[in-house]
Amino acid sequence: MKVLLIGANGQLGTDLHRVFLSQGTTVIPVTHRDLEATDAKGVDTAISDTRPDAVVSTAAFHKVEECEKQASRTFEVNALGARNLAQACHRAGCVLVHFSTDYVFDGTQRRPYTENDLPRPLNVYGASKLAGEHLIAAVFERYFIVRTCGLYGLAGSSGKGGNFVETMRRKAREGSQIKVVDDQILTPTFTVDLAEAVAKLLAAEQFGLYHVSSEGECSWYQFAKTVLELEKTDARLAPATTEEVASPVRRPAYSVLDKAKLHKLGIQMPAWEDALARYLVARSAERATQAQGRS
Repeated sequence: MKVLLIGANGQLGTDLHRVFLSQGTTVIPVTHRDLEATDAKGVDTAISDTRPDAVVSTAAFHKVEECEKQASRTFEVNALGARNLAQACHRAGCVLVHFSTDYVFDGTQRRPYTENDLPRPLNVYGASKLAGEHLIAAVFERYFIVRTCGLYGLAGSSGKGGNFVETMRRKAREGSQIKVVDDQILTPTFTVDLAEAVAKLLAAEQFGLYHVSSEGECSWYQFAKTVLELEKTDARLAPATTEEVASPVRRPAYSVLDKAKLHKLGIQMPAWEDALARYLVARSAERATQAQGRS
């Protein structure tokens, strides 16, 4: 199989690249500098020239605070960019893998959301990603739309935007007072696990919309507390309510994703606690390697 991987140097793209290569997949990596999803002609040329079996795109405008300020740009990237990719894939006869978000839901229910539950996004980012889902589905049927949740990965901890885990570790080292919301429930997901699940989805060729995240659920506060406990780090960590943490962005209070559809394909995801422990081990090994390289 040959895959055109868009966003290959990002947090998720880095792990997708590694997983595909480990399985013997031919990968054509491109970055935002190489290709802009909003450039319909450029997208079409890139896909027609490389002739991949699948296009896997992590391209997105996803800083939720900026999305509220730049709604037009957000929809241009997350909705029209997704349509450009779908149209080009349809013309080239290849599969599209596109990533969406738990933020398409409003968080008012207290059971994991299935793919059949009605989306009702609360913010510009969620609305733009939902629009992208619809525009892809309107173009053709050979797609995987993957909704996921609370991503963190090694590339994100290495100067490419950071992630929640590393933010908590940094604040703990600084001795800062850390307040984290305890009334927003999600499932943190290690990008390595997501990448491996995506590779299995591609192999299954059962196209459609899938929820893919770790198993279990926790609040952001519980996630932060577990990070610091596993690191054996003392910190001034305290729970807070959404109202106490000022933000211009409305977020779902509950956005856990049901993965029964994924399970029917025989694809299982690890518990979020297990995934976090493996991430921290991998991060420690990466730091040790970097230190040896500097010595």
